[in-house]
Amino acid sequence: MKALIEGFIKFQKEVFPQRTDLFKYLATTQTPETLFITCSDSRVIPEMLTQQEPGELFVIRNAGNIVPSYGPQPGGVTATVEYAVAVLGVSDIVICGHSDCGAMTAVSSGKPLNHLPAVAAWMSYAESAKVINSTRTFTSDKDRICSMVRENVIAQLSNLRTHPSVRLALEQKKLNLHGWVYDIESGSIEALDGTTNKFVSLVDFPETKA
Repeated sequence: MKALIEGFIKFQKEVFPQRTDLFKYLATTQTPETLFITCSDSRVIPEMLTQQEPGELFVIRNAGNIVPSYGPQPGGVTATVEYAVAVLGVSDIVICGHSDCGAMTAVSSGKPLNHLPAVAAWMSYAESAKVINSTRTFTSDKDRICSMVRENVIAQLSNLRTHPSVRLALEQKKLNLHGWVYDIESGSIEALDGTTNKFVSLVDFPETKA
């Protein structure tokens, strides 16, 4: 906690005074254009990856960058998606997985999670990705996990499309979906090409959409 508190004091004394106009504007409004859904992993920082200012990203973070399918008992993710699309009017949604994902490692390994019942229940939303991944042959555990991360991004995009607000915005051509995988070691991002269902370099193909 000492480091966090010292960081806040530095922010208040050094950073905030230089950005008073920005924070004065943000005090009463926000107009983010993108909903960014990613993992809770401490190594993944959406604003750093995309070099965005405060107020420019609406962010959901959870274990495994999961988006439950729309259902009769909406949870926090569902409510946040609905608010972002129907109220804030975001024009883009990014689902971003990442390398060395602990959640996807656990799912792809098939190890029981009886001692973590809440985690096990949450990871069930990645079951379709697990089923697809289990039909493939891999030369290493690393390759299996990398594939699982990508299949999970595809699965969560499918879940996202079941949300009424998302479905309507897509139908009205007001929303674009993006599936990304961030590699921690190289700093690179691969994006899902919706026409081929393959992941390609975002640097080489910046217009790629899911």
